[in-house]
Amino acid sequence: MRTRYLVSGLIAAALLSTTAFAQTTTPSTNPPPAAMATAPNLSSPHWRTSKMIGLDVYNEQNEKLGDINEIIMDNSGKVLGYVVGVGGFLGMGEHDILIEPSKIKFVNEPRRTQTSAANPPPATTPPATTRTDTRASAPRAATEKWFPDHAMLSATKDQLKAMPQFKYSSYN
Repeated sequence: MRTRYLVSGLIAAALLSTTAFAQTTTPSTNPPPAAMATAPNLSSPHWRTSKMIGLDVYNEQNEKLGDINEIIMDNSGKVLGYVVGVGGFLGMGEHDILIEPSKIKFVNEPRRTQTSAANPPPATTPPATTRTDTRASAPRAATEKWFPDHAMLSATKDQLKAMPQFKYSSYN
């Protein structure tokens, strides 16, 4: 009885292996896939969008209007707009608005404030401008291009508060 199972197993294995040997490989008419190239070179300047979330937005009068809460893109990766949170205090009562990409200008240099004529600067400081860097970290190197220092928008706080609130969906 055992020999019967053994013989049946050997015959089954022989039959199955002959079909595998009978298969022939046909030459492929498609060219082999190209090897993965090195990472593409990025044009300069380039910024990481993840670092732009929270970026402060100012107007020409050097008033802080708000900060960037979100970057809205279409399915091809083109930026459709920036969601800017205006008003409120510590995130409470903030009003989200959508700003067109053409209306906002990104600046890579630290903000500077003008000194007033009524309050002349001390003799030890350079005349006309003083640096007011809002970041806690050290100043960025001139060659560092990972994110801009701030954004500029030609508007007032009241104009932005009067804009319609941006809705992410129909239920918020």
